[in-house]
Amino acid sequence: MTSPHRTTSDIKFSHALTGPYLPPPGKVPGWPFQEMGRWTINVAGAADEWLIGLREWRREHRLRIGLDDSLYTRADLAWSQANFVHALTMVEDLFFYDPATGRYTVGRYLDDLEARFGGVDSVLLWYIYPNIGIDDRGQFDLVHDLPGGLDGLKQVIADFHARGVKVFLPTMPWDHGTREGDAPDWERMADIVAAVGADGINGDTYSGVPRAFHVACEARGVPVVLQPESTAQAGDHILSWNLQSWTKRVPNESIPAVVKLKWVEPRHIVQIENRWSRERWSDLQHAFFNGIGYVAWENVFGFVNQLTDRDAAALRRVAAIQRRYAPLLVTDNWIPYDRTLQAGVFASRFPGADATLWTLINRQEFAVAGEQIAVAHVEGAAYVDLWNGKPVTPRIAGGLAYFETELEAHGFAALLQLPATGDRAGLDAFLAEMAAQAATPLAERSAVWASAQQQLTPVMQTKAYATAPDGMVAIPAATIDFAVHGIVIEGYAAEGVDVQYPWEPNARRFHHHRLPIDAFAIDRFPVTNAEFATFVDASGYAPADTHNFLRHWTDGRPTPGSERQPVVWVGLEDARAYAAWAGKRLPREWEWHYAAQADDGRRYPWGNDWRADAAPPPSLDRIMPALADVDAHPAGASPFGVMAMTGHVWQWTDEYRDRHVRAAVLRGGSPYQPHSSHWYFPQGYALDQHGKYLLMAPSKDRSGGIGFRCAVDL
Repeated sequence: MTSPHRTTSDIKFSHALTGPYLPPPGKVPGWPFQEMGRWTINVAGAADEWLIGLREWRREHRLRIGLDDSLYTRADLAWSQANFVHALTMVEDLFFYDPATGRYTVGRYLDDLEARFGGVDSVLLWYIYPNIGIDDRGQFDLVHDLPGGLDGLKQVIADFHARGVKVFLPTMPWDHGTREGDAPDWERMADIVAAVGADGINGDTYSGVPRAFHVACEARGVPVVLQPESTAQAGDHILSWNLQSWTKRVPNESIPAVVKLKWVEPRHIVQIENRWSRERWSDLQHAFFNGIGYVAWENVFGFVNQLTDRDAAALRRVAAIQRRYAPLLVTDNWIPYDRTLQAGVFASRFPGADATLWTLINRQEFAVAGEQIAVAHVEGAAYVDLWNGKPVTPRIAGGLAYFETELEAHGFAALLQLPATGDRAGLDAFLAEMAAQAATPLAERSAVWASAQQQLTPVMQTKAYATAPDGMVAIPAATIDFAVHGIVIEGYAAEGVDVQYPWEPNARRFHHHRLPIDAFAIDRFPVTNAEFATFVDASGYAPADTHNFLRHWTDGRPTPGSERQPVVWVGLEDARAYAAWAGKRLPREWEWHYAAQADDGRRYPWGNDWRADAAPPPSLDRIMPALADVDAHPAGASPFGVMAMTGHVWQWTDEYRDRHVRAAVLRGGSPYQPHSSHWYFPQGYALDQHGKYLLMAPSKDRSGGIGFRCAVDL
């Protein structure tokens, strides 16, 4: 039977302490009594006992997991303990790379982040997913396909370092369906890190990056910070060599959570990641309360989820305080749930030798004014309201200093106590900066979220042909039901996912529109290797960026026997150049769709049921199969007689842009289906599906799985 005199220390041991968060001493610290189930406990009276018990648990837990803190004491890795704001940087982001000039623009990327939310401490350069799996290039191939290869990446990292930003590179244990490598992942990653001067390795989906990555990098003389996506499943012992980690969003409840890994090893900086959230105040409050970091992720695999003005302003102020007082946030003396005076206001105490910091958060949806916390007064001490950037004179009574301020709805506060001889170097300038930010309350900043507006890239019409040119099929004018959905893996059905057609007010995954289409003609077959060779010979075409251009050819010519196969390893720019030379253009997606489906809504060009003889057989091998000749499967013809539209090769159609993202719509699918992970670029055989392929530069965009066909106007 449960005792009516149960205390919070009993409650502590009744919770499973194996999860990512630790239980609080009560539901509302600050109230003298709080009901827990049927029993009422004295939270204020039990808080000290709760903290003692939690510290005892930590001491024992460190023994049980064999915690070795030697990496945390190394000067060359100490930067990780002040790495509070982290961004996942999509290499395709138009602020990071300018496709018009073919140059990286690290300065522009960082300037934007600094202007909006005070900048970042580190970035994770993301160059693999979601395009991986479009062909058999694996994660270690794609890094070499970045513009400039490893030399270009090395300069990018140097540019970040010049701005004081550390750089992580990704590794993905699930990539076992693409081309097989000749060494373990950790050896290959260590070679890349050593070549480009990266500072850390992020383990995508790793619940603790294996120690082997640390050992391999140390052997090459390149110390790195390992950063798994989480540690909950691998066990807390990995804290010894994983100095940072992400945590998925924390519970959005009235009581803030104490992050377990931070409690076990306060020098381990956890960064809260909540990529799909459009309202980030709760995550930022948890970061402030725990003294941990935040993943400021806005370009989420091509879906732009930008911070609102309010959240950006809050992050700027939270991070500024954390960076300045980072040494106070990484000690064992942290006291979460320090006693507060107002219901719904929670505080953490971070004491140091020369100063003590209190971070306060208001979990209420309304402002809370008045005295917020009473702290032990030190004779001669100075008190500073860091959040508002001003010295304060608290009320002193009974040996306590009472701090008064107003916390906005879902707001923040910070109190600093300095002894009479405390270090004040740079404090005046810091307070002036914080006061300038506080001049506009968070409540006066916009919390309205809006999806990024996409624009369809214009396509020049061709001359109006009277009849379909040789090798093309005439498609009559019609009004069709254009119904298609994006098969991008991420984003659920949120506004802003996939693409935005000209008739839509925003991007979305599912599209259905009654659409008039003018008469046009389309190539009966995809452009072949032989046809593209004729173009190169006749025009002398040579792209400025030649990496991966026609990489499947031999000595600049199609491999014997491949002449009738679809040409691949041509970027969108290369396909457009061919079309212009031929007096044609690339088809609009809806033109491709109509040519494949006609007006009866069929699932495949040949009908509603799959036919094995209508398309090349799918391949699950790690190496791409040889492509079939374009006329090898006549049973796959569309109602108009257009061939090789499904399962032969993905085909370029339209391009969409917003301020940060370029992407092409691909149609048709290919026979290559890498196995072992659902994160590979998904296939789209059905005619109500399209793929969204992120664009960066021809060197990376070109693929062994993408070809094209052309169209003309009639």
